[in-house]
Amino acid sequence: MGTLEEKKLVVEQVKEKLNKSQSVVILENRGLTVAQATALRAKLRAADVDLKILKNTLVKIAADELGLSGLDDYLQGPTAWAFCMQDPVSGPKILTEYAKTNDKIAVRGGILEKKAISAQGVKDLADLPPREVLLAQVLGAMQSPLVGMANVLQGPIRKFGYALEALRKAKEEA
Repeated sequence: MGTLEEKKLVVEQVKEKLNKSQSVVILENRGLTVAQATALRAKLRAADVDLKILKNTLVKIAADELGLSGLDDYLQGPTAWAFCMQDPVSGPKILTEYAKTNDKIAVRGGILEKKAISAQGVKDLADLPPREVLLAQVLGAMQSPLVGMANVLQGPIRKFGYALEALRKAKEEA
């Protein structure tokens, strides 16, 4: 990497990405081919995840300036960083699945809510359902009591309707 100014610029960019990210996945990069990296980046881009290969020393400076601790264990060897901008689950899900079928990358850990998490934490995050499913589950849980209450409130009205119908039939027969 070039001059001190260029390094400062990279540190600022990393700080901005760390601040804006919903989650970050830290990967051990064992030499993806250009084709593999391009295919992975395309998948990640569709989920608004930005994959970057960054110098560990510059990431450490950015993390220290932001007060992020616990990353030292993950800053060893060739490291790739996936910044998940849209939601905290999509990036871990894609990368965990990809790591299962490709031995060129491995999930080392991550960052969630400005705290370092282990590789297992990233895998647990990947196992969560997508945001839309969670919202549907919450909505279903909220609707259930309302539907039950509507049925209970309709009961007396229904019974009154049955009574009127029975009275109408009795008058017709008489």
